[in-house]
Amino acid sequence: MIREKKTSDDGATGPERPPGGVRHDSSADATELPISADGTLEVIPDSEEERRAREQEAAEAAAKYDAESRVRQTRWRPLALLISAVAIFTAVYHLYTAYFGAPPTLIHRSLHVSLILFLVFMLYPPSRKAQAAWWRIPDAALALLSLAPAWYMWSNYEQIVLQAGRFTTSDIVVATLLVVLVLEAARRVTGWALPILALLFVLFGLYGRELPGLLRHRGYDWNTLADQFYTTTEGIFGTAIGVSSTYIFLFILFGAFLAKSGMSQMFNDLALAIAGQGRGGPAKVATLASGFMGSINGSAIANVVSTGAFTIPLMKKIGYSRNFAGAVESSASVGGQVLPPIMGAAAFIMAETIGVPYTTVALAAIVPALLYYVSLIAQIHLRATRMGLQGIAKENLPDVLGVLKDRGHLLIPLVFLLYMLFFSGRTILYSAFLTILVTIAVAMLRRTSRMSLRDILQALEDGTRSALGVAVACASVGVIVGVVTISGFGVTLASAIVQLSGGVLFWTLVMTMLACLVLGMGLPSIPAYIVTATMAAPALTTLGVEPLVAHLFVFYFGLFANITPPVALAAFAASGISGGKPMATGGAAFKLASAGFVIPYMFVYNPDLLLRDVDLLTGVTVVASALVAVLLLGVALEGHFMVVVAWYLRLVLAVGAVMMLSADVLYDVIGVALVIAVLGVQLLRARSAGKLSLKAI
Repeated sequence: MIREKKTSDDGATGPERPPGGVRHDSSADATELPISADGTLEVIPDSEEERRAREQEAAEAAAKYDAESRVRQTRWRPLALLISAVAIFTAVYHLYTAYFGAPPTLIHRSLHVSLILFLVFMLYPPSRKAQAAWWRIPDAALALLSLAPAWYMWSNYEQIVLQAGRFTTSDIVVATLLVVLVLEAARRVTGWALPILALLFVLFGLYGRELPGLLRHRGYDWNTLADQFYTTTEGIFGTAIGVSSTYIFLFILFGAFLAKSGMSQMFNDLALAIAGQGRGGPAKVATLASGFMGSINGSAIANVVSTGAFTIPLMKKIGYSRNFAGAVESSASVGGQVLPPIMGAAAFIMAETIGVPYTTVALAAIVPALLYYVSLIAQIHLRATRMGLQGIAKENLPDVLGVLKDRGHLLIPLVFLLYMLFFSGRTILYSAFLTILVTIAVAMLRRTSRMSLRDILQALEDGTRSALGVAVACASVGVIVGVVTISGFGVTLASAIVQLSGGVLFWTLVMTMLACLVLGMGLPSIPAYIVTATMAAPALTTLGVEPLVAHLFVFYFGLFANITPPVALAAFAASGISGGKPMATGGAAFKLASAGFVIPYMFVYNPDLLLRDVDLLTGVTVVASALVAVLLLGVALEGHFMVVVAWYLRLVLAVGAVMMLSADVLYDVIGVALVIAVLGVQLLRARSAGKLSLKAI
């Protein structure tokens, strides 16, 4: 047993400890940590009370920071059965259209939106306090009204299509109803930020003539805007809802079937088996497990809550501070959405928006995503080395072969999906549909994962419920996109950004980054990407940046707004589980994710990093250089390599690492020289301190 030692709240170290020692979180209560003979942590299984307390903390954090989790409990059985039936019907309808084909575009998208709105008003109360039974009456009325836009579109489809911009009074009434319902549903599910932003754009569209300078445009009356929102594919039923009603819904449904089969537990166990015994093992486990799950579920906050309830307590047990534990979980969860193959469904929207195959987006995103996770793991490892932390004792960890023997068959659907997407030549929709069937079949192979008919129906319902937030967000973003399209604001904003930056690419990138971070505050990742892609990406393409590169750039920064103070929702949710301070956790997450703020600049200036049209030697050279650079950037941020790195050497190392990221050979040479000099100094200092060994790294 080794009694805990105090550290600062952010995990900063005092004097270094030998490898067998353990430093612990100063904000935790003083406890004794069970350490085995080899210095690793002997994890004592949590009691039932502790497990329930963890789940309660996760639920409270979700309710506080994730509006999507604030679902009312339905105790009246007939109503619960009705909601389940509609949710299952919605899932089956999307599966049917994926295989047999969808009805005409406007009909299909309007039906998708109406079904989603119906479920939102039945499941989400108007506010946290509005849980009384009588609220069911107005909510039921709104739910029934939500079916009107789809019914009207179905009944009058030919007239709407043939009138070509000419609208009737009934068209405007139904369009107005749809806009009101969509924005109210978005408020309930995602919070105030998105509907307020949409309303500001509606006002911008209405009063464009009265606005000054660059904001001025011809202005449009409400009838024109309402027609744009409802009867065209450039409003609510635009690209975003089109992708939501096809790819996104099916892949969320796929994730629900994976979860029901036990894939989440397999990811956790596999991550524990692979990384649990190393220095700072639980933090590496959190990184791997959150990356796996984040790519599938597409919600950073939901990922924090689901995996963080398990990983954050483990990180605290081995000695990481509360703030750092929350930062690891939130930064890893956010990064999952830049990790192929699914990228939290954003890859499909990006492919549709810029008109390239999905496989092009997924392949281009691989190296930047891996660099981000390598940087995270490097900082975690260096922090553990600096603090003298160890991993979990081997006897307390699952065995890799054991995990694969028990649940390894669940990897078959993922392999099958990759084959279908990249090599089969089939459509994405058909591939997703077939993969869901394969998941059900594969789960039947083992008793531990087998799904009954009830489990299958529950997975269909869970998938639909999980899709509500994304679908409502995509619909409300359609209001913004509709105004931007009709007013030409995207072109105007792009021109303004380029003018303010003087046409210099670097300053245009900086201004675009800031715009994305601001626009992404408080928004879910998918609507954040759509908004930033509509208004910020054109500024980069104006200066000659390829569309795919520009869209990846804005996607990264729209996404990382989730861990950028002052509005870092993913980090705040993690702090609710860890017991840390929200802003301190956000600051620690921002620091951990620093490579994520550098990597987009890397692939803008050196597009070869995306491995597009490069030969093997160039690809290997570029990736190796970038890998070394992000590792050294981690050393500069953590300030430890064998021994503590002096602040001025950290600065030199950071400059050298950034220079190595450049495509210019001269900068590369200078960067390498600076890095070699710093590492040489560190080796000499480690030798004089008697710490020149692999264990000290």
